[in-house]
Amino acid sequence: MRNNRRWAWRAGIAAVLIGWLLLGAIGGPTVGRLSEVQENDNANFLPKQAESTLVNNESAKFIDSKALPYFVLIERDSGITPADLAKANAFLAKVPSLDLGDGKTIGEYLSAPARTIIPSADKKALLITLELNSDRLTEVVKSGETALFAVADEMRGEIKQSLTPTGLKVYVTGPGGVFADFVTAFGGIDGILLGVALAVVFVILLIVYRSPVLPIAVLLTAVFGLALAASVVYPLAKNNVIELNGQSQGILFILVVGAATDYSLLLVSRYKEELHDYESKYEAMRVAWRASIEPIAASAATVILGLLCLLLSQLGSTKGLGPVGAIGIAGALVSAMTFLPAILLAFGRRIFWPAIPRVDHVHAKDQVGGRKLWGRVSGLVGRSPRKVWAVSALALIACGAFLPTFKAQGISQEDLFLNKVESVTGQEELAKHFDAGAGTPVQILTSEDQAARVVETAMKVDGVASASASTAPGVPPKIVAGKVLVQATLKVPADSPDATKVVKHLRTELDQVSPDVLVGGNTAINLDVMDASNRDLKVIIPAILAVIFVVLMLLLRSVVAAILLVVCNVLSFGATVGISALVFNHVFDFPGADASIPLYAFVFLVALGIDYSIFLMTRVREESIEQGTRPGILTGLAVTGGVITSAGVVLAATFSALGVVPILFLAQIAFMVGFGVLLDTTIVRSLLVPALSYDIGRTIWWPSKLAKADQPD
Repeated sequence: MRNNRRWAWRAGIAAVLIGWLLLGAIGGPTVGRLSEVQENDNANFLPKQAESTLVNNESAKFIDSKALPYFVLIERDSGITPADLAKANAFLAKVPSLDLGDGKTIGEYLSAPARTIIPSADKKALLITLELNSDRLTEVVKSGETALFAVADEMRGEIKQSLTPTGLKVYVTGPGGVFADFVTAFGGIDGILLGVALAVVFVILLIVYRSPVLPIAVLLTAVFGLALAASVVYPLAKNNVIELNGQSQGILFILVVGAATDYSLLLVSRYKEELHDYESKYEAMRVAWRASIEPIAASAATVILGLLCLLLSQLGSTKGLGPVGAIGIAGALVSAMTFLPAILLAFGRRIFWPAIPRVDHVHAKDQVGGRKLWGRVSGLVGRSPRKVWAVSALALIACGAFLPTFKAQGISQEDLFLNKVESVTGQEELAKHFDAGAGTPVQILTSEDQAARVVETAMKVDGVASASASTAPGVPPKIVAGKVLVQATLKVPADSPDATKVVKHLRTELDQVSPDVLVGGNTAINLDVMDASNRDLKVIIPAILAVIFVVLMLLLRSVVAAILLVVCNVLSFGATVGISALVFNHVFDFPGADASIPLYAFVFLVALGIDYSIFLMTRVREESIEQGTRPGILTGLAVTGGVITSAGVVLAATFSALGVVPILFLAQIAFMVGFGVLLDTTIVRSLLVPALSYDIGRTIWWPSKLAKADQPD
């Protein structure tokens, strides 16, 4: 009978491992192909009823709204010469024939013939505007690059050959140039980001386990989890079921690696603990798996449901992150609870070499009040619970006092990159010679009879350089179904926070002309994105808190414990944002933050941060049933202290890996989540939660049976 059971275990292990190898072979390549199905245009992320969306839809009747402009700025400090102008004309004539590979040329992607060259008023610069069909720029051309990047790359190559040698300064910029530089910034996200994250995790696991084999098993768990997630995300994004952009792809990688490692740490820790009691590795795994599945599944469910709350967002990019991240967490859960147990059993006790656990009935719970770190921490909590939680809470509140100084009012494109890129430098130089908003005008849709008044009103708004209903001097306005499109050029860069203030003022003034006047264009899109982000904060944060509360209440069978954990994690979030404000404003000197940063930080910090409290309190509840509440709290803290802290360090390190992508948004998310997770594991879960629970006593379990008077404290 025993031999039959052993062969059944071996057959099951082999089936699981073979299944994962096959899935890895199929799903692995899709990880590298996710960038092919990205969508990074803000305009496509707005709700259909946003004012800028309505204008964008109608503007197609007047101009080609599918055009994405690329600017080529040509400068000479001493002044443009006739020879420079001739060189510029020759370059412009050659652009349509530039080869993109596979027999394709730039001319095939132009939505309109190349425009004439515009000289600046100071005679020191020339501006070329090229309009390309945005619908086709996602097509893959040479070397697997998208046409979006290849167009800018080819023009820059030609510029180096024909214009730069003559002493001219030339920049490929404008919206097209900026998007192309985004492609470059995210270019390493498939390899570099994932490689850095895995390398960091590997080093930490080597320190934690002091074993050369076990970290590899955990990393394979993360890699297989990512392959599973990518094999689901890729077809969904390709068929426009979900939205995927560069940011959500990077976050997907980090979420899967971090979550899979966290879940693995918890399972491995419990398995190792049981090997001290059971001779059979199979029996030890059976007990460990059953004890681990509830907290790990609850943790994953909390994060998945929290991420799915993002579906309430009005922004397609934020809404898209919800299912993308949820699929990633699900992949991590499945991998950690199937592949990892199989590989652990395949190697047996030897996987822990050189510190192989033996049957000696020595338990971590014996450390309470002992000399080891977590024994001392649990002893401190037991001796002075009220002092511990009071000091911890006051420290968090003091940090949270700086929360109002966090600047999340949006940033300009020049500030999106952490490194110096050509398109940003070009935008800065463009503003020196032309109106800063040139090439990306504000679009105002109005009725024909109100067009003159709209132009007059727009010209009176501070920050508007010019406004006209004509497409060129002397050309009458184009009228479609009684509507006219007025275009206004701003004095400030069209993507800057100052420009959004001008558009907001413009909308207010034009509402007095008629409520039917609509203001759109790139700047209005940025304004509508910011407004949608602010609305999302008010709607999604309460939804996430409600979901987390319900999960905790069902898991712990307690209303009091659920309330305590939610309040503690919200307090931790406030402290993290407060410290982040200090660091961003006074250490890194960041110009501000995207309006969606607080929401993203909340989702990751609260949904992920609650994991550690779940891991702690499920073990506390298990020990409380056997020992009583207060001894159970101290035992749970001593037993889980090391593994939860290790999990927090791993997750903080994996999110910090986002810093390798030179984008401000990701750098800020990396710091906030990394710092916040460490704060959760070292202060909230280690001191605040156990000390408060200890002080409250068995009432922490109300209304379950553990809260009754006949139960020991």
